[in-house]
Amino acid sequence: MRVAVVTFDGFNELDSFIASALINRCREDGLEAFITTPEPVVTSMNGVEVTGQRPMEFVTEADVVLIGSGVKARDVVADDRLISRLRLDPARQLIGAQCSGALVLARLGLLGDMPVCTDRRSRPFVEAYDVTVLDAPFHAEGDIATAGGCLASQYLATWVITRTLGEDAARGVLDYVAPVGENQETVERALRTVRAGEVALR
Repeated sequence: MRVAVVTFDGFNELDSFIASALINRCREDGLEAFITTPEPVVTSMNGVEVTGQRPMEFVTEADVVLIGSGVKARDVVADDRLISRLRLDPARQLIGAQCSGALVLARLGLLGDMPVCTDRRSRPFVEAYDVTVLDAPFHAEGDIATAGGCLASQYLATWVITRTLGEDAARGVLDYVAPVGENQETVERALRTVRAGEVALR
């Protein structure tokens, strides 16, 4: 199972790197994430240059696609050529978006009546697409999920791992990365948030 972590110029490091790092702890179980970029090199909102591991066209092959956020999200959705490279198939893929990545899902017409989670700054722009924004960190319906707030990327990764490898695999990853002394609390909070987000508003 291959995961495309779509990372645009101006990306938020926390969103792309936390999700990919957590998912890549499952490589031995057959789940692997790749930073997927529209250009060979992209620069983060804080000036960190990153070489993409896969080109944008990889999204058509991936089993899971996570759309990262960044300060140029509005430019991304206004770029018809760039958007046309995001050929996603919700019938075959798990699709998730982090913060302003919800704008991309709205622009692609993948949300329907589904409400989303996003960050506070992106909220008015997402709502401009007539999409309901929840005051919650994570929400999923079927094979589409969104997360709001940089550190909510752990919930998006937890959802991917749980959906592909099962809850035990997610527990193992979360337990390893949790702050010392907060292991059980961290694991249970993440799993509880994902479970609650998956059943909300159904």
